[in-house]
Amino acid sequence: MSYSIVGIHTGIGKTVCSAVLCQALGYDYWKPVQAGELEATDSHFVATHVAHPHCKIHPERHRLQTPASPHYAAALEGITISAADFALPATDNGLIVETAGGLMSPLAKGFLNVDLVAQLTLPVILVSHNYLGSINHTLLTHAVLQQRNIEVQGIVFVGDATPASESFVLEATQLRHLFSIPLFAHMDAAVIATFAQNLHLAL
Repeated sequence: MSYSIVGIHTGIGKTVCSAVLCQALGYDYWKPVQAGELEATDSHFVATHVAHPHCKIHPERHRLQTPASPHYAAALEGITISAADFALPATDNGLIVETAGGLMSPLAKGFLNVDLVAQLTLPVILVSHNYLGSINHTLLTHAVLQQRNIEVQGIVFVGDATPASESFVLEATQLRHLFSIPLFAHMDAAVIATFAQNLHLAL
């Protein structure tokens, strides 16, 4: 079973979550759109932080220079992004697909991340981060997934544990809590491997 990794916001830990899952499951990784930081992409992060020998990194469909919303970055660079650009890469392995930004971030006019997720027809793993306002962002993201009838496998919390917020989200959404990822003081392939080894995933 392959999965789309969806976040409630940008910069909340989707890539670390993706690396953990690739290490734990031995899955391939694909980020369809990378906007900015082309010298240190999310694909590069996963490649250097996942030691599992079965994990293959598939190239991005679009690599954009500008660190901005993909629709804006593409427009600046004279690139047109469309739904027809995206098909799952061929592999005999499971696949972790990481979206760019939050669920409602635009990839092009009339084409949001949620549209891409629906098009790929993979169940979603929702990544939340514990910050002030994250309950609102998490519930709104979940509501959109429900409206689009997109299957959600469960939720992953990132950051310092906040039991009051997490329990509220779990009760309100009725999502399965898959696992939590702390803010690692130091992160490398060995840290990811040790953390993944101690997970008891039931996906």
